[in-house]
Amino acid sequence: MSSPLPAPLPADLVFREAALLSELVNESQWRAAASEVKQDRKEAGAPPITSEEDRKNVCDEIAAILIRDQVITPYQATQLRAGRTKLKLGPYVVTEFIGKGGMGQVFGGIHDIMGRRCAIKVLPLDKADELARESFQREIRLQATLDCPYLVRAFDAGREGNVHFLVTEYVPGTDLRRLVKESGRLSVQQAASIVAQAAAGLAYAHESGLIHRDVKPANILVTPDGHAKVADVGLAALISTPEDDPRAGKVVGTADYLAPEQIRTPHEVGPQCDVYSLGCTLYYAITGKVPFPGGDSRSKCKRHLTQAPWDPRRFAPELSDSFVEIIADMMEKDVDKRIQSASEVVRRLSPWASMQPDDGESWLAERGIELVDEPEHPFASAASGLDPSGLGDDVSWKTATGEMGGASTSNSDVLLEEFPASSGALSSITSDPPPPLPDQNGDSSRQIARGVMPPVPPPPAVRERAMVTRTTLWITVFLAALLSGVAGFALAVFLQV
Repeated sequence: MSSPLPAPLPADLVFREAALLSELVNESQWRAAASEVKQDRKEAGAPPITSEEDRKNVCDEIAAILIRDQVITPYQATQLRAGRTKLKLGPYVVTEFIGKGGMGQVFGGIHDIMGRRCAIKVLPLDKADELARESFQREIRLQATLDCPYLVRAFDAGREGNVHFLVTEYVPGTDLRRLVKESGRLSVQQAASIVAQAAAGLAYAHESGLIHRDVKPANILVTPDGHAKVADVGLAALISTPEDDPRAGKVVGTADYLAPEQIRTPHEVGPQCDVYSLGCTLYYAITGKVPFPGGDSRSKCKRHLTQAPWDPRRFAPELSDSFVEIIADMMEKDVDKRIQSASEVVRRLSPWASMQPDDGESWLAERGIELVDEPEHPFASAASGLDPSGLGDDVSWKTATGEMGGASTSNSDVLLEEFPASSGALSSITSDPPPPLPDQNGDSSRQIARGVMPPVPPPPAVRERAMVTRTTLWITVFLAALLSGVAGFALAVFLQV
């Protein structure tokens, strides 16, 4: 006859033991928080704790105090209350969950010695097949070669058991997709500034022989002061040696921003495909809408090949003809008619852009990218005669609309990424509940057993050293010197004999 299952441990006990085992909270910190909660409940005349719900409420109060005192973060509190103690990867302490992309989950962390804040991309264990590992290792090698103020820089990489991770700089703020979602479409200056900086980062990547292949708003991170950085080169391919790319020959990217040649001939893509995707990104930033809304990935691919999006002035009537022409030239379906380089995008957007007065401007000057001071006609006035309400669905605003030969929208080899959160480093995006950090043995939960509680390791014993006075020290030195002299004299006499 089988023995009955042990009763679940109380919530506060699970929280306490997980907190101590994680080494994020020490005994004195826990006692201080628990004492404060006890005192607050006493002053408030709270009834005695009699139920599991009462214990959970106490956990809420203790967690709030530990977070207030900056002992733990909200993400850590959530994991510890679930009994999870795995909150480190190598020398990095995980502090938050940022988001996820096609190549892995992204956590915020801090180096436990240097104290440097960073973003940690972790390859999911359920996707750790040979192709995913090769792609992830490729991303690490690629990103390690990049050093540009407009690209997210890589700091470190490592492996803990079965967990592979990449450490990059932490970019405070948000991504362009979330910025537009929360604040609405951007002004001409805002959109031009962000996209011009992203184009500068792509220009550097292209000079280094890399194509991003997944340029989209979620992969452009924007700081509170307006500095933009391109993130997630996980899908990047070497221009010169595509055979090194485990995804070479497959359609990779996000359906809303795919260049026609990425769909038609994915094994023959060049820097111009990033220019097209960046044009779609600019369209989204300035209108608040993707170029081809609605439909599934297959229909979006077909429209990228055969149709033109609505004139952006339908949604942003203040746009000038010259600005609309830039978007059209970036989204030209014919590669030969499209803007040929990301550097040219920077030059053409510079009249509207306000580039950051940091090392980025000098960085551009070193590459011969000169910024124009003022546009000839920066904005179109309401009296320009443009009536956005009169624009139909089949407007022609320069972008080619003809049929493209050889188009194929089969999804058999399409690896389309449609994740809502950026896989780069941005401000905290909490999920419900936030996912745990995988441990080195492949167990993503690694939480305290609900019936048997592992013992909390005692603190290491501290050996007390005996104190030596200065007088004792001098006497010891004198005696040692005297004995050394006597021994030397005796040895000399002995040798003469």
